[in-house]
Amino acid sequence: MLPPLPDLVLEPIVRLALAEDLGRAGDVTSDAVIAPDARGRFAVRARQAGVIAGLDAAGLSAWFVDPDMQIEAQIGDGVRVEQSGTVLEIEGLARSILTAERTMLNFIGRLSGVATLSRTYVDAIAGTGAEIAATRKTTPGLRALEKRAVVLGGARPHRYGLDDAILIKDNHIAAAGSVSIALQRAQASLGHMMVIEVEVDSLAQLEEALPFAPHAILLDNFSLKDLAAAVRLGKGHAILEASGGVNLQTVRAIAETGVDMISVGALTHSAPALDVGLDAL
Repeated sequence: MLPPLPDLVLEPIVRLALAEDLGRAGDVTSDAVIAPDARGRFAVRARQAGVIAGLDAAGLSAWFVDPDMQIEAQIGDGVRVEQSGTVLEIEGLARSILTAERTMLNFIGRLSGVATLSRTYVDAIAGTGAEIAATRKTTPGLRALEKRAVVLGGARPHRYGLDDAILIKDNHIAAAGSVSIALQRAQASLGHMMVIEVEVDSLAQLEEALPFAPHAILLDNFSLKDLAAAVRLGKGHAILEASGGVNLQTVRAIAETGVDMISVGALTHSAPALDVGLDAL
């Protein structure tokens, strides 16, 4: 079971989302039409099947609105829910629940969509030995949540930011002058806890990179034929990661070339939200 994100990470994100929704005057609709002491029971239900994520952010959203609200999870993060399945049951002041409703559903819907798409890609390459990884193509401000949702879907997070690994991309190579120069400079600055990945766009660049023994090599927009050739050249010498032109129609064939990882920006930048809603009980 993947633990929830620390409150230190979650709190500013949830506070910003609530402030965005509550604006300057709060929930004027609920305040106008619901008696202050009216209580209610509600359920968050999935309108479609998928993998659940975002319960930590949803729960914190409810707690910020009303710490007396009672929430009982019916399913855990990372677990598949069927259509019409209940995710959460909520009891408390009706005003509070309806005030928190949209923020809670936004977190669950968005993050469950990421987890669901991640699981779809993972299932598509089952048995090949390859793994699916995310990228930094995340929603600004939501990276920690979206990366966690990727992991809940069974994929790998890749880098979290610019500071946790050296990834030499094509523009770094162009600015440095060559693959060799870029790798030499990276290795000269390398701390013992830092790894290097280098992006190459041809078999010639791959051959230039291999003598430097980088931790990983990103094979960018290689054809299936060239991916297979790259695996023959580099398998066992570095982690081989395919990227570019990856979708659900192409990912299986890419995995079958023998690469170790396949990075997919769509996991975060194009995941459709899972349809979830709040129903009165």
